[in-house]
Amino acid sequence: MKRKMARREFLQRSGIGTAVAAFSVGDPLGVVDEAAPGSRRLNVVHVIADQHQAACTGYEGHPQAITPNLNRMAASGVRFTRAYTQNPICTPSRTSILSGQYCHNHGYFGLNGPAPAYNLPSFFSHFRRHGYRTAAFGKIHTPDQPRNWLAEHCDTLGDCYRYQSKPPYLSEEYTHYLKQLGLLDKEDSVALPEFPGAQQHEGRPSHLPYEHSVEGWTVQKAIQFMDSSGNGPFCVQISLPRPHECYTPDQRFWDMYPDDLSLPATLYNDASHRPPHFQRMVQSLRKMIWLIEPKTLEAGCRRVWHGYLGCITQVDYALGQVMDYLEKTGKADNTILIYGTDHGAYEGAFGVPEKAPGICSEAVCRVPFIWRVPGITPAGHVCREFVENIDIAPTIASLCGLPAMETTDGKDLSDLLAGGNQPVRQAAVTENPWSKALRWGPWRFVHYPMEMFGADVGELYDLEKDPLETQNLYHDPAHQDTVHQCRRRLFEWLARTTRIVTAWPPPAGKDFSETVEDGKETNKLGVEDRLRRGQLNYI
Repeated sequence: MKRKMARREFLQRSGIGTAVAAFSVGDPLGVVDEAAPGSRRLNVVHVIADQHQAACTGYEGHPQAITPNLNRMAASGVRFTRAYTQNPICTPSRTSILSGQYCHNHGYFGLNGPAPAYNLPSFFSHFRRHGYRTAAFGKIHTPDQPRNWLAEHCDTLGDCYRYQSKPPYLSEEYTHYLKQLGLLDKEDSVALPEFPGAQQHEGRPSHLPYEHSVEGWTVQKAIQFMDSSGNGPFCVQISLPRPHECYTPDQRFWDMYPDDLSLPATLYNDASHRPPHFQRMVQSLRKMIWLIEPKTLEAGCRRVWHGYLGCITQVDYALGQVMDYLEKTGKADNTILIYGTDHGAYEGAFGVPEKAPGICSEAVCRVPFIWRVPGITPAGHVCREFVENIDIAPTIASLCGLPAMETTDGKDLSDLLAGGNQPVRQAAVTENPWSKALRWGPWRFVHYPMEMFGADVGELYDLEKDPLETQNLYHDPAHQDTVHQCRRRLFEWLARTTRIVTAWPPPAGKDFSETVEDGKETNKLGVEDRLRRGQLNYI
């Protein structure tokens, strides 16, 4: 209670908690309120990397990863040790982050596809409605056919890529930028130009200087936007494409790591206890046709690991540029800064090449999650409660004194950010269309329907005793009670979190359905209201 009162007092002192007008359904993207004269709104800067394994950071004690700026941010804010992604690939994960919805509610599980047929809100649309300038730069990778989902949500979109199955993969804007500099032929973040048509799972120093790389360009664009915002509040996402392949960091970041650096300790782990698709991915690494000499398995894996770590350090450098800008301009005192990623990766850990099948492991499902909120986050605090990527949207709305986003499934982490220790959830879930991964207590449980493999296949690991996931306890007679508990928790999570459109009977005095934010139909009072009223027959 004291923490909540302190937070309210801070918001009031800052002018952030000023009353805001109710939104207008008829004008879903228009601004309906402005900050009161003399009030002070917090800005939001969300820095998101692509496929950054949570363990690969200096602040977590990784023996190799060089991340001075991530360490600096963690030392000045709050970091979460049990943060999880909603999906192990880019687009569905990013759609969940921006909308605050679980994948089974927004419906996106693939890497591209049509923009939502209904007006799915994002935290950009919410903040824009309430007087913020909004923008996203870098690897946006959200549904974009025929037009990007966020086109009406952001004042500015600066994407560096096109998300099609055929080249060219660079956006027109970034292509034009490189052409003007005579550097287009050196761009190598998506494909190695010297190996046209070949698999791109390789590592080497980039031929493009950092200043004009996808990370350098993205940070430049974001700083220009923040500079142009004047004294008005802004909400911006800075989406850094690495450490996703290609593993081609700037030469200076490549050179920070020795050529003989140690490989992941789990590279040669036995995979016989894993499900069939995981075993096939292990075999695919063993059969990899490498592009650069020497072409042995160990040399190729070492190049990839070298490049992956170099790319993490490159992303860290980009984050440092953002932090330095905020501090030099004085904006750090009035800006929420968040660092995270859409999902993790293997990069040779457990013998798997990249990130699939990511549903299986902590290496992909657990994500870095660091927050720095002026006046709220205690420096260097470590939170060990379960949190999820979908919690970003409702939390930033709450911290900025905006009305709650009615369409989010996430939780408000404000009290945890203030140093509290009351859990907001007992478990975290990562989901594919069929397979689902549950993190609960010490357990990592993965459910696969019988139809996936034609047999009863599943995974259960005690991560406290077995952090490297070497002993699958799913069929162990001594752990069947835990398997049943996990399965029940997963089923109840799915039943409880599925977003309904209508329910019977309708809320007293209401129509059969209510139209809430951005035209998404739902019974806002829904199941919980019916439980309170004892109307159980149709629940």
